[in-house]
Amino acid sequence: MLTKIFRISSILIVVCAFTSITLAQNWKNPAEKYTNSYKAYINAKCPIPKSNIKHFVYFSKDRHRIKGHAFLAHNAFKGAQVMYAWKQLEPQKGKYDFSVIEEDLNYLKKYGKKLFIQLQDASFNVKYNPVPEYLTTNAYANGALLHYEHKTPEGWVAKRWNTKVQERFALLLQALGKRFDGEIEGINLQETAISINTSKAPDFSEKAYVEGLKANMLALKTAFPKSTTMLYANFMPGEWLPWDDKGYLKSIYAYGEAIGVGLGAPDLMFTRKGQLNHALAQMHEGDFSTPLGIAIQDGNYIGKTGADLDYNEHIDKGTSRQSIVPMLYAFASDFLKVDYMFWVNQKPYFEEDVLPCFTNE
Repeated sequence: MLTKIFRISSILIVVCAFTSITLAQNWKNPAEKYTNSYKAYINAKCPIPKSNIKHFVYFSKDRHRIKGHAFLAHNAFKGAQVMYAWKQLEPQKGKYDFSVIEEDLNYLKKYGKKLFIQLQDASFNVKYNPVPEYLTTNAYANGALLHYEHKTPEGWVAKRWNTKVQERFALLLQALGKRFDGEIEGINLQETAISINTSKAPDFSEKAYVEGLKANMLALKTAFPKSTTMLYANFMPGEWLPWDDKGYLKSIYAYGEAIGVGLGAPDLMFTRKGQLNHALAQMHEGDFSTPLGIAIQDGNYIGKTGADLDYNEHIDKGTSRQSIVPMLYAFASDFLKVDYMFWVNQKPYFEEDVLPCFTNE
């Protein structure tokens, strides 16, 4: 009897072991769901085909560089995306100065080009706080806070979760919309990714941040019913997809679709799991009627981001490289199905890789 029981137990152990091995072999890591998706586009070539995608050149805060730029004479590019800081547009409480936007808009019009505004309420420089000085008072809980990268302060972000700060931001949007709605191509709010030291921000909570972003999105759409509106929604504090999914990022994409605010993201990184599992996955998996946009930013032309510790903005002359511009376009067009692409004006890549890949017809 004992022998029979032993044999049955042995058989069960073997079966369980075999089953475990089989399951392990068939298991697919959800974090690597899209890691090989880019391979479908490795054979993409120049020239970039014509499509309904609207291409803009991103100048960040270097607005002076639009003057005399090659894109002005190139039919493939619809216009320029320029960043304007909150404090620049509201130098005093309730006193708005849109003269820099007016200047850029009028200049671009001469060449039949459009302006896409990026409204800055966050910086990546600890020496520069983009919110107006009147907000940095006790009445607004100091208005802004340092955010971090690798536990090191990397810049400032407006307290998007603070209702009083939201109210002032909404008033700025109203003033901008009253003047520019329908005249500019579009306006986008900066990326959602921040890392906050909560010990220095007792008023911060993850849920308050989500609700604050939604409040800003609604204010944006209300102020700009005609021009394209967009939020760069890439990462959310407190969650990391796919393992730690609290529904934050997904709710932002769902809310944008519900109220008519487009979604976008900085950094077209089609080989990195971080970007692939967050913004890029949301775009690929969703069914959107609102516009989608993707920004090719500093470093992306060589598969890096400005946050990389080994990032080097320039390549020495004579160093050979293979342009990935065709892949960037093919991935964005087919996998993400975007409506807008914002190509950063980064030397030497824009002149040497981007411009030659577009036909000027």
